[in-house]
Amino acid sequence: MHEDHYDAIVVGARCAGSSTAMLLAGYGYRVLVVDRSTFPSDTISTHLIHPPGMAALQRWGLLDRVLATGCPPIDTYAFDFGPFTLAGSPAAPEFPVAYAPRRTVLDALLVDAAAESGAEIREGFTVEELITEDGAVVGIRGHGKDDRRTVDEHSRVVVGADGLHSLVARLLRPEQYHEHPPLLCGYYAYWSGLPMGGRWEAYDRPDRAFAAWPTNDDLTLVIAGWPYREFVANKKDLEGNYLQTLELAPRFAGRLRAATREARLVGAVVPNYLRTPYGPGWVLVGDAGHNKDFVTAQGIQDAFQDAELCATALHETFSGERPFDAALGEYQARRDERVLPMYEFTLELAALESPPPELRRLLAAVHGNQEATDQFARVNAGVESPAAFFAPDNVERILAAAERPPGRGQLTGRSTRSWTV
Repeated sequence: MHEDHYDAIVVGARCAGSSTAMLLAGYGYRVLVVDRSTFPSDTISTHLIHPPGMAALQRWGLLDRVLATGCPPIDTYAFDFGPFTLAGSPAAPEFPVAYAPRRTVLDALLVDAAAESGAEIREGFTVEELITEDGAVVGIRGHGKDDRRTVDEHSRVVVGADGLHSLVARLLRPEQYHEHPPLLCGYYAYWSGLPMGGRWEAYDRPDRAFAAWPTNDDLTLVIAGWPYREFVANKKDLEGNYLQTLELAPRFAGRLRAATREARLVGAVVPNYLRTPYGPGWVLVGDAGHNKDFVTAQGIQDAFQDAELCATALHETFSGERPFDAALGEYQARRDERVLPMYEFTLELAALESPPPELRRLLAAVHGNQEATDQFARVNAGVESPAAFFAPDNVERILAAAERPPGRGQLTGRSTRSWTV
């Protein structure tokens, strides 16, 4: 038998891991955080934080630190469908705007916050395996970057926050459900001289999508994507396909020609899944527990919301308020209830398929209706559930408003025949 040195060991120190560790340490628990990376360091990410994610940073007292980095606010989400653009506010009741801080900035900020809350941080630490006793996880075995001697650390629970390629999940093999294969290939680079004026801009074209938004150091992230079925063919000329995609919106392409690319292209293809996020002695948060295509850029705020739910559940367990299975079962139920509508919406968008006629009619009706346009922006920001936007009574209200009487911005049936969403 061993003596637990920690209440929780968190594997992974980025958005999900440091947030979970910070909250657990804030409750007074002994927390160890390990990550094979050192900070600051970058990782492939859209790094857009929608208003609900910013509200979490505000609750945690970290908002001023993000603002101090000089990252500009994003108060408008604009969706260019070709014939028209829907531009609305993504504001949540708790916070009005989005931000997109670089991961070199955000992750280091979160690691520092976890340390200040009392968590022990070990950077450059590689986990080799999980330690188990009687079928339960009781710790980790691994080594540091400079000192490669293997060490064992024990805890009441191990939290897997190690991302899409989670070692913890790979070793434990939790059940996966709502699985869907990759749909979209996405590649991005940073550009200077491309002012966005506080806008997140998304462009939808046949079998293509691209978007741009501002980040630190007066840079703009520009990302382009195409269907996964073209992955092998287009990989032979990523540069050419990236630039050709951006040319599909001539006015944007004109702005881009006046800008300068400051970084190489990077990208990813990701699977879509939900995993059972807990078992004897272990929990999963963030991408380790569920992942969806990056087209809706939900990853960071999902990680933050997971962290809050998970920390609350573990606090209930550690304090003796509720049994582990009851508390973590509720964690899973609340997580799934929150993410599933956006998960399905994201898969539909990532397919880059022409929408059915009824959706064309609805989006045409949204155009010119600012209230409905703001609602559509809030859906894409994860502020409002897609289920609420596409509810029959809401759809009926939007369509009825468009028919009363025909006015500015309303499209005829003829004009909706050729565009795609």
